[in-house]
Amino acid sequence: MSSAAPRAVVLVSGGLDSATTLAIAADAGFELYALSFDYGQRHRHELDAAKKVCQAFDAQHFVTFPLDLRVFGGSALTADIEVPKDRSDDDLEAGIPITYVPARNTVFLSLALAWAETLNAFDLFIGVNAVDYSGYPDCRPEFIESFEKMANLATKSGVEHSGTWKVHTPLISLTKAEIIKKGMELGVDYGLTHSCYDPLPDGTPCGHCDSCQLRAKGFAEAGFDDPALKS
Repeated sequence: MSSAAPRAVVLVSGGLDSATTLAIAADAGFELYALSFDYGQRHRHELDAAKKVCQAFDAQHFVTFPLDLRVFGGSALTADIEVPKDRSDDDLEAGIPITYVPARNTVFLSLALAWAETLNAFDLFIGVNAVDYSGYPDCRPEFIESFEKMANLATKSGVEHSGTWKVHTPLISLTKAEIIKKGMELGVDYGLTHSCYDPLPDGTPCGHCDSCQLRAKGFAEAGFDDPALKS
């Protein structure tokens, strides 16, 4: 990649959405600075997946930030709380589930912003989605718009007008099936990704949590087999 390419910090969790977002940023010609978080989540399989996805897209800079949100708990992903399984479509669309990690995207984007400012990289990419999602308030367009405004108010570069911050959310209005189709077009190997909230010790997806259900629905509607489920 040319040294003249603009830099972007991309949040990469190891899941399907963030892998597609990374591919979109790469396709747009950005020099990729990938950021993952070891935040005390229930398992490390998604972190392993994040590393593989970044290698596949030749991200030149990959950082895993240690941040133990288990100190606060409050979520089935960071505390000893059972992960909900086999919820109905109505349940998935009702309220904010216990897998919501308090203020997670706010925290993650803030740290991405801090790193990006040191890089003179004014583009942040995050794979939030407001269509096929599990009711998380920090996946909505109004949150992203507010964060972008804050970034331009609360940084040295924003105040001095040396750059204008942009938070890219290329998946925000897409269905899971549309996300998968887009990723396939861009060469994403979804076999490298991991979405399950509560996998077996060897990383095998449970197939029953909200994330597994949304992923399965997306692949079915997109007309593809999920390569992560192949033996």
